[in-house]
Amino acid sequence: MEQITSITAILAIGAAGYWFGPAIVNWLMAHVFVTPYQRTLHRKDLEKRQRTLGALFANVWRIIVVMLVAYGVFVQFFDYKALAPIFASAGIIGVAFGFGAQSLVKDFLSGVFIISENQFRVGDIIEIDGFGGTVERIGVRSTVIRDVDGNVHYFPNGMVQHVINKTMGYSMARFTVAVAPDTDIDKVSKLIDKLGLALASEDDWKDKILEAPHFVMMGEFTATAVNLIISGKTQPSDQWSVVAEMRRRILEKFEQEAITIGTVPVANAAPTKKR
Repeated sequence: MEQITSITAILAIGAAGYWFGPAIVNWLMAHVFVTPYQRTLHRKDLEKRQRTLGALFANVWRIIVVMLVAYGVFVQFFDYKALAPIFASAGIIGVAFGFGAQSLVKDFLSGVFIISENQFRVGDIIEIDGFGGTVERIGVRSTVIRDVDGNVHYFPNGMVQHVINKTMGYSMARFTVAVAPDTDIDKVSKLIDKLGLALASEDDWKDKILEAPHFVMMGEFTATAVNLIISGKTQPSDQWSVVAEMRRRILEKFEQEAITIGTVPVANAAPTKKR
């Protein structure tokens, strides 16, 4: 009877720790363990950092709780002296298993460095080996991202060698507009700068834009089009919405000012042979 009571108490305490422990960990990440470096981050970056660390430590907490509960229940059935040969055998098996688990160790250490160096966080939009998407989870063994089509990609942390983080600190709203070759470039550049400043001053957009989109320079040109490069600085992940809105306003303004959009040449398909 005493043994059943002990096991029940262990399971109850373990269940409480398993379910409520992560909430406490996340609260500590958000309110207590805030380093001077984290205070220098933007609000969005800080939230991503805390969410990433909270998820990682919550998983580690659950693993520790499960191991302690399993050990507590195990010792209720076996005497401490009886555990010695079992642990000795487990040590031999562990050495043999370790040689085959080198990749797991590599993935774990790589995950630790990814998080400690703040390379990317949950919620960041990144690209790994040509595959891009939003980071959904950073585990001790793998990183999970979801692309724009909804596909989920799993990357072992040990194979992550080169990462492009598109939402770290700030993002660039950079795009190209093509106009006809006979267009007055000075006039168009002033219109673009004016539109960018107006957008950055509006209440719905001023918190998203750090530097108003503006004309940067003239890019490549052909007999039918001149490319104008426009760039601005935004909060992380807001560059796409800013680019879309700027393009809409530029198109509307060009129609009002009778500015002709350039025609970008399209490569012709290979001619088919006549039979």
